[in-house]
Amino acid sequence: MLLEKLKPHIQITAQHSEAQRLFHGRGHAYDGLHHVSIDWLPPVALVTLFAAEPAKQVEALADELLDKLPGCKSVQLQHRYQLAGPVDIIRGEAISALTIQEDGLHYQVSLGKARNTGLFLDMRNGRRWVREHSKNKRVLNLFAYTCGFSVAAIAGEAQSVVNIDMSSAALGVGRKNHQLNKQPLPRVTFEKLNIFKSFGRLKKRGPFDLLICDPPTLQKGSVNIERDYPKIMRRLDQFMSPNATLLMCLNAPELNGKSSRDFMLEQMQTHAPKYHFVEEIKAPAVFVEAQDKGLKVFIYQAD
Repeated sequence: MLLEKLKPHIQITAQHSEAQRLFHGRGHAYDGLHHVSIDWLPPVALVTLFAAEPAKQVEALADELLDKLPGCKSVQLQHRYQLAGPVDIIRGEAISALTIQEDGLHYQVSLGKARNTGLFLDMRNGRRWVREHSKNKRVLNLFAYTCGFSVAAIAGEAQSVVNIDMSSAALGVGRKNHQLNKQPLPRVTFEKLNIFKSFGRLKKRGPFDLLICDPPTLQKGSVNIERDYPKIMRRLDQFMSPNATLLMCLNAPELNGKSSRDFMLEQMQTHAPKYHFVEEIKAPAVFVEAQDKGLKVFIYQAD
């Protein structure tokens, strides 16, 4: 029974107003549950399945979540094993657009329109680190998506942020995220660019004091991590200040047989040796990884 397996592991914290993951099975730490994740996006509980489960099992889980989550108005199911990742309403209201809160900041998310909601909850500690280390800095946010890092940087009193992404729709959501937080838009730039064809433009915009680089693992026609991440590393001196700090992210279980951690450490040593490794930012505790294949976030500092 799905609910019986899940019940001991669903982590419902006292911070009911904050968006958070309640259960993370993708880390293969729980037998028979690697295909399940559950997110709390108040007032919506979102169950994501990477393999099908019987409807009655899902409905029993939905009833449990409705009972245990204060203020829950909707339980929805995303079928990630299907190409478009469609979402069904299992219980409650058909809520498709909402504003969630994380560390006192607000973000717009959407359900049922795309495979991803608009904010990756495993990056919470990365956004928190950026907020704590952005004061008076000129920030470059590559692969900005919906600009969650940018919102955190401005909240941390960054001097300016330049957001680069190939999706004008994602950047449009990013602009709304800044507006939701009543942040000064003159300090924020949104540019729809192909990064690998725009290094000259980055040089003109720079130099930057803090780089945030969070590329997708594989984006057909635009990004291939093994081929493209080194291109960015080799060009850091073109657009970063002499004392720059880097937040380098990677979510790729295996790269040519290597772990994400080994790949990043080796490639940085080869292509950007002037930067020394400072620390690794761990994902929130709920993201348990038995195989160490989850998100990696590394901090580097120029020597």
